[in-house]
Amino acid sequence: MPQQEKPLAGKDLAMNSIIENAWLYCEAGKIKAFGKMEMLAETGYQNHNGEIIDAIGRVVLPSFVDSHTHLVFAKSREEEFVHRIKGMSYEEISNLGGGILNSARRLQEANEDELFESAHTRLMQCIRWGTGAIEIKSGYGLTVSDELKMLRVVRRLKEVSPIAIKATFLGAHAFPMEYKENHDDYLKLIIDEMLPKVAVDRLADYVDVFCDRGFFSPEETEMILKAAAKYGLKPKIHANELGLTGGVQVGVKCNAISVDHLEHTSDAEIESLKNSNTIPTLLPSTAFFLGIPYPDARSMIAANLPVCLASDYNPGSSPSGRMAFVWSLACLRMKMLPIEAFHALTINGAFALELQNELGSISEGKLANLIITKPIPSLDYIPYHFSEDVFEKIIMDGKPFNR
Repeated sequence: MPQQEKPLAGKDLAMNSIIENAWLYCEAGKIKAFGKMEMLAETGYQNHNGEIIDAIGRVVLPSFVDSHTHLVFAKSREEEFVHRIKGMSYEEISNLGGGILNSARRLQEANEDELFESAHTRLMQCIRWGTGAIEIKSGYGLTVSDELKMLRVVRRLKEVSPIAIKATFLGAHAFPMEYKENHDDYLKLIIDEMLPKVAVDRLADYVDVFCDRGFFSPEETEMILKAAAKYGLKPKIHANELGLTGGVQVGVKCNAISVDHLEHTSDAEIESLKNSNTIPTLLPSTAFFLGIPYPDARSMIAANLPVCLASDYNPGSSPSGRMAFVWSLACLRMKMLPIEAFHALTINGAFALELQNELGSISEGKLANLIITKPIPSLDYIPYHFSEDVFEKIIMDGKPFNR
């Protein structure tokens, strides 16, 4: 694929970017050249002295770019899984101190080393599943010290990670119980204490707010985003997971890189996105796990929007970072074509993390972060056979990654 100036949108998401019977040459961790096999002799690359990987019958893909995760958390929340089976809603569980507040209590009890070790294990698993860049949010701290603790863990992960990591400050993930009836004081805590400390230690690349029913209003969201902009933190916000709450519109108004979730959208949200550079990022495994409506991907694609897909890996509503499963859900439940979902998981994910010049496609000069499948009949087979691990090799920076 040639270098993209913009994410793929509308009918371009279905663009055929597959080269049959191809060769690919990597050098110094980057993609140097590629093309059809019958043209290889003309290039001279067949005379190299490096390792040859035989990919006959296989598909070589750019790695996934997961632009929305909550990878740092203390413990799983399977007890809430049981509550939902018994009929409780996400909001009912949250109102009883479950959900985000449950994770916050547990994280506050955990030390930084414990959080780092568990998050590092999850990160390595995501890479083994084919993720070649990832975003990680804070948001389970909800106090000054614990939000900073989370972001320090993300910084430590950046230092040892074989893939690119972007950090997002999400102090506005929920209102702590002591601020449930006193929103102004928690907003003041975020703006006057958390944001300055995050900025001075350069702990985050982005800022996020959970703008939705029962969480932060559009007005509160805009207040936080404007304060964060003074520190150079660009917005990537949660919007419209639980209802038509104005999250998309405030994200567009504040020039958000992306608005994420969008399980609830109307013509107004789609029209707002059409007149912006904001990327709608859809998280189908959250809808799958919570039993809520899936985002209306087909209407967004029909409106020529650059749909992106991500995992939302977190302990409460999407306890998995397996992007191949997200691919399957996008096809099965949102009626995206396999090639559309593939581009949404790769090049559009790279745009959502501002990594489009390094990742997201097989293009000359980009990092050699690649997936090599087992022998399969076609690209479509990957989301079709949703339970099979068809990935044979993972390549990061041009080197095999131990699966």
